Amino acid sequence: MAPYESDDSARADEAEDMRAGRRKATRYVVPVTVVGLAAATIGLVPALADSGDPDLPKITAQQLIEKIAKSDVQQLSGTVKISTDLGLPDLGGLESSFLSGAAQGSGGDGSSADPSAKLMELASGTHTLRVAADGEDKQKLSLLDKAAEYSIIRNGADVWAYDSASNEAYHAKDAASGEKSDKARPDDVPATPKEMADEALKAVDDTTSVAVDGTAQVAGRDAYKLVIKPKQAGSTVGAITIAVDAKTGLPLKFTLTPAKGGAAVVDAGFTQVSFAKPSASTFDFTPPKGTKVTQDGDGAKLPEHSGKHGSGKPGSAEGLGAGLDGLKTIGKGWSTIVRLDDGGGSGLPTGGSSGNSDVSGFLNSLGDHVTGSFGSGTVFSTRLVNALITDDGKVYAGAVTKDALVKAANAGK
Repeated sequence: MAPYESDDSARADEAEDMRAGRRKATRYVVPVTVVGLAAATIGLVPALADSGDPDLPKITAQQLIEKIAKSDVQQLSGTVKISTDLGLPDLGGLESSFLSGAAQGSGGDGSSADPSAKLMELASGTHTLRVAADGEDKQKLSLLDKAAEYSIIRNGADVWAYDSASNEAYHAKDAASGEKSDKARPDDVPATPKEMADEALKAVDDTTSVAVDGTAQVAGRDAYKLVIKPKQAGSTVGAITIAVDAKTGLPLKFTLTPAKGGAAVVDAGFTQVSFAKPSASTFDFTPPKGTKVTQDGDGAKLPEHSGKHGSGKPGSAEGLGAGLDGLKTIGKGWSTIVRLDDGGGSGLPTGGSSGNSDVSGFLNSLGDHVTGSFGSGTVFSTRLVNALITDDGKVYAGAVTKDALVKAANAGK
């Protein structure tokens, strides 16, 4: 930002620009927080068995965690099914558009082939993915949707994303080629069981209990079930089960059940998997004739969301919204809450502050109006993530209960 001008009007203009920027950030922080937390927790609790539980040698939780860490599967292909039920209100099929729009607003380039926006669709509904890998520099992920297909292909330094529905493509030269990381898509959108397991295992500390809970068969493979549960009160996360391939140590399946019980919030896992070397042609891609191509430029990395997961605990709000003025985190572990304070005037109406009875009625139908020593506001809830927006423009959000958010707001933290 340029230095302040000495002229009073210049200072006033700059202050207004800052307020406008914060209002824009606040408008995006709620959907981005919800999507980010959903992405961070995708794939987490009792893994469903394909058939009878196999009889496998006994193993401790520590040994199983070490087995996952040592897993070095370089070649595979298979099909992954992801079902996500956050309990969002029925908006007539607009949920996917909302999530995709939120992602574009937080860093997407507007192209339908942009991975930052497209993969956010995994935060809602049921999706089938085809995945393939041959080492660190050859990877492919395809999202199947009725007659259309969206694919991200990495072959060496070239990364392509193609949306057959719109006939648009996104191309980038990956500056990270050769590094031991997957830059074929945004880092904070876990889409395979292994990535989901990596996120879940970061939660293993003194706030977490971990145990082996029997065995299962997943995609025809014998597997152990590793169960992870928060010890802290106030978290909406119930438990995490990672189904781990007994032979290779590769995570095969995840499911997340909320603390209140009921159906899984997220159920994700392989329905078919092979560890044979994929055909080299799997990773070839040439845009079809007439394709609109968005070129990111040589040496660029694919878009990544600004928010990092901080401690990495599934469902934690640490690191979300990094770089936004007025943001802080409250608490630690599974009970972490992120707070954004834009100084008021955010333009985000709540059920008690819209000034319009029709708007207030609609907002209250989506959330619960609450009051406390902080004043008043509205809590918007999903089955996993809750967000409190106060009438003075503060936002409290996390994978925590409504009471935990109100308590944090009352404490003036």
